[in-house]
Amino acid sequence: MSAADVLIVGAGPAGMTAAVTARRYGMNVVVVDDQAAPGGQIWRAVETQSATARGAILGRAYQDGKATTDAFRVSGARYEPRTQLWQVEPGFRAFVTHDGKARTIETRAIVLATGAQERPAPFPGWTLPGVLTVGAAQVLLKTAGQIPAKPVWVAGCGPLPLLYIVQLLNAGGQIAGYLDTTPAGSHWAALQHLPQALRASGVLLKGLAWKTLLRYRRVPVVRRVVDLQAHGSDRIESLSYRTADGQTETVPADHLLVHEGVVPNVHVPLGLGCAVEWHDQQDCYVPVLDRWGETSKAGIFVAGDGAGIAGARAAQYRGALAAHRLADKLGYADEQNVMKDASPVQNSLARELALRPFLDTLFRPRSQIFSPSDNTVICRCEEVTAGDIRAMAQIGGCGPNQIKAFTRAGMGPCQGRQCGYTVTRILAELENRPASEIGFYRVRPPLKPVTLGELATLDQEEEVL
Repeated sequence: MSAADVLIVGAGPAGMTAAVTARRYGMNVVVVDDQAAPGGQIWRAVETQSATARGAILGRAYQDGKATTDAFRVSGARYEPRTQLWQVEPGFRAFVTHDGKARTIETRAIVLATGAQERPAPFPGWTLPGVLTVGAAQVLLKTAGQIPAKPVWVAGCGPLPLLYIVQLLNAGGQIAGYLDTTPAGSHWAALQHLPQALRASGVLLKGLAWKTLLRYRRVPVVRRVVDLQAHGSDRIESLSYRTADGQTETVPADHLLVHEGVVPNVHVPLGLGCAVEWHDQQDCYVPVLDRWGETSKAGIFVAGDGAGIAGARAAQYRGALAAHRLADKLGYADEQNVMKDASPVQNSLARELALRPFLDTLFRPRSQIFSPSDNTVICRCEEVTAGDIRAMAQIGGCGPNQIKAFTRAGMGPCQGRQCGYTVTRILAELENRPASEIGFYRVRPPLKPVTLGELATLDQEEEVL
């Protein structure tokens, strides 16, 4: 057992900034993270790649993460990589595992900086080898410099596919084509938010530069794609798509990378009983937070994209705000000084958030991903299809948790992270109700898989004490 003033879960932009800020106030900080090195998904492997040719390919925004990781390394926070949080008891007593052993951490407050995940978007053939998410492909590029030997197809919408295409082209890779699933009319709908978004004009200009490069490099772009399928036996061999105007085509494919936006990782807040609410613009649940990031459970904060998708800079500001508030709550600074320190951070966060209504409207996912065909596997862990969910729901009175009990959807290793939203959406469609009224799986401990052997080491820890 160990003790700390603040336990931070996650060492991405939010977690590292929260740790650095908390240490400036003199707090005793422990940071646990699943990964082997700090940086999170956005700055993965930045310590080893920022100054290399690969770092230059990944771009300035990626390279800028090195300054934050450097500050984090020298901050004095106790950093524990390859460590998973799997339960928190009130008070707080956190249970973690590392290298096959479990132990507890006593802490006065918790900052959850667990980031986001790519939105699950099941379609026929998405489980075939050779079909990956854009985020997974980008991780391979960042960590191992892996560039597909053959041209790849990219399908989806949002900034990430554009960024990855640019990075892959700069790295010498080839793009077979980009299947843009941005819904028809979303550009016009987003225009109402453009004046507000101009507060973050640098991001908008960056996006325009990416699109310009695609035209310059003559990347084939198919717009308004509404349906997608991957075909093959042992792996993907071809893909077919349909556009909004009814055009269909089947083309050879060795690799297909898909992306339909990202959603906050709310699994841990749900498991700890923190209140969440439906965010209609981002089509997902987000934690209910005050302006500092504190949840409905006193002493538990959420920072970064786990609080709502807003990007790396906003994640840093949210991490800093949580640490400022904790300095006051835990007696390391008086309220007046905290407010003085936090005011410019709050202003910077507001500027970053000004962009979100424009982006959320522009890249709102197409409705088809929420209603997969009956033969489409939606729970990859337990191989449950959308048809299985619909058949069980016809019995009547079924919510996500009843579906989980009857079909085992959500009981696999990912614990519903990949199928939860799809189950919610299928039930909402069948009952003709908003997704916000259907709810999500009830998340119970352990928050991450833990073995009996790891549980047994807790007794060994108590014997030592």
